[in-house]
Amino acid sequence: MAADETNTSDAHAVPLAPLPDHRNVNTPWWQELWRRHAHITTPLRARGLPCDVEFGLSTYIVRVSLPDDSYLILGPPQEPSSERPAGDPEGWIATREHPDDQTLFEVLYDSAPSDDPGAPRRPEARHGGSAQPLIEVIDHRLAQLGLLPHPDLPHESPHVHPAQTTPPPQAREVPHPPDRAAVYIYGDALRALTDRLNAAETHADAAALLHQVVDPVNGLLTQLGEFFEAAGEKAKEAQEDDGFDLSYDLAGAAADIRHLGEVLHVAEDRMRALTPLVPAPRLPSTSATLPPASPKTAPTTSRTR
Repeated sequence: MAADETNTSDAHAVPLAPLPDHRNVNTPWWQELWRRHAHITTPLRARGLPCDVEFGLSTYIVRVSLPDDSYLILGPPQEPSSERPAGDPEGWIATREHPDDQTLFEVLYDSAPSDDPGAPRRPEARHGGSAQPLIEVIDHRLAQLGLLPHPDLPHESPHVHPAQTTPPPQAREVPHPPDRAAVYIYGDALRALTDRLNAAETHADAAALLHQVVDPVNGLLTQLGEFFEAAGEKAKEAQEDDGFDLSYDLAGAAADIRHLGEVLHVAEDRMRALTPLVPAPRLPSTSATLPPASPKTAPTTSRTR
């Protein structure tokens, strides 16, 4: 988790909020819990919000500290307890609470399924355990309250100047049979991004391309995690044992990808900070300007008889 704590010297960088400061941070079991919740904690920490993972009433929750001393609790329903793995609930409940002011309590988000068929369904219920809609609602509400340390992060890059914004890569022309012309457009798009990286003339250009992949909110890794999470939800729709097993595998893949994104969050800044080696100037040849060497003659010596 050392890379997670790396600070950048870039004046325009928006670093992740610091890790929690308690003894469990260095234990393997807590690090595994942190990894499983990275798809929630990373985008919130990118907004400057400190997060922690702790045990609630019956399962693990994410606690998010806010600037006014209130906090958010994000987690699955606590009662009845869920058998789902930590970080992959059937739905999320997000509440805002304050230790001294109970009037601030509010439910920001609730996508948990209800056992009561007659209970009114909240609009977000259709999102289930998806993380992105949860983050968007938190963004909107905290922006209304003026509690987002980095309110502009979801909408603009902190590193890429508008004049240097990297346009979405286009799929390149690849020879293949006509019936497969559009099958691999997403893979082709990523290959095009790789080609642009190979052709980048400066580390700043390479960093701008890295931003497309490692940005914790809109980057490729974040979206790829969302893709595998959605695939897991689709597998569960089969209501079969193998479908549920597959959904757990896909959820694990999503968590691994999000953890990778968290580890590589500072790669863009590190790339931008690299200084290319400047080759030493070549000195002009002096062979044409120096006079020709005088022929050597054997020294004369006098003999004494």
